[in-house]
Amino acid sequence: MLIHRDLTQLPAFKRAVITIGTFDGVHTGHRHIIQQLQQAATACDGETVIVTFDPHPREVLQPGSNLVRLLTTLDEKIALLSAQGIDHLVIVPFTPEFSELSAQAYLEDFLIERFKPHTIIIGYDHRFGHNREGGLELLEAEQASYGFSLIEIPQQIVHDLTVSSTKIRKSLQDGNVHLANELLGYQYFLEGTVVHGDKMGRKLGYPTANIQLPDQRKLIPAQGIYAIRVHTRENVGPLNGVMSIGTRPTFNGNDLRLEAHIFDFKGDLYDQVIKVEMVSYIRANQKFDNVEALIAQMDKDSAQAKALLA
Repeated sequence: MLIHRDLTQLPAFKRAVITIGTFDGVHTGHRHIIQQLQQAATACDGETVIVTFDPHPREVLQPGSNLVRLLTTLDEKIALLSAQGIDHLVIVPFTPEFSELSAQAYLEDFLIERFKPHTIIIGYDHRFGHNREGGLELLEAEQASYGFSLIEIPQQIVHDLTVSSTKIRKSLQDGNVHLANELLGYQYFLEGTVVHGDKMGRKLGYPTANIQLPDQRKLIPAQGIYAIRVHTRENVGPLNGVMSIGTRPTFNGNDLRLEAHIFDFKGDLYDQVIKVEMVSYIRANQKFDNVEALIAQMDKDSAQAKALLA
């Protein structure tokens, strides 16, 4: 997959079959669009082109609102899209000026001028241009004038739910990782660097890898205890474990921590980047009266996680 970040240096695409979107999470709905993209490109002997934006448009359009929580950082999104076998990924800087383009200017000066599309594929709810004024109806009205084919992809349904990044974010924030993972089509993950902590887990008999995420916008699931699978640089397969997301209430902590305990692991992970897949939510955090009660519960959590991961 070729990655393009400069709109003034785009190649001459061969019968570009193009789709546009934020693609946060690269979920099952996105992948259905990608399948249609690839089928259309095969049919016309063209190239697949995905156009996405950085930063997330909401960061520019609603700068005073809460921080946008991303299912995937830009690097994670690039990796997931690359795995889909796309020919070209175009990362468009989403600026205030870009957001001011009228729908007609977006179509003519951006889509047509830059990409000369053979086919445009859009999701059922795709909107574009200033104030989201453009959509399927404008593309249908203009496709004959500009000579492109148009394909609309209907909504994807999983468990009677329309698949969307918003629903996946809500599921994760509610601790419902099972639903989030089904909507994603893979297990939601946190990827970050293992940093030094205060060794409290080691003192309790549960040494942990303390994970620092590279992007504060990455969505962290609901606080609690999770069954996890961990991928490290040196291990061939995933390692099973249990993870705490929280402030360690038994010790009156304040800072949110991501602490992963890997079962039967003796290695050194400091300064390594690891990937933690969230498999199942076990329980909410709670404050224990003493350390002994905490350790007893940690034993139960580990046993439950092992059963879930077996």
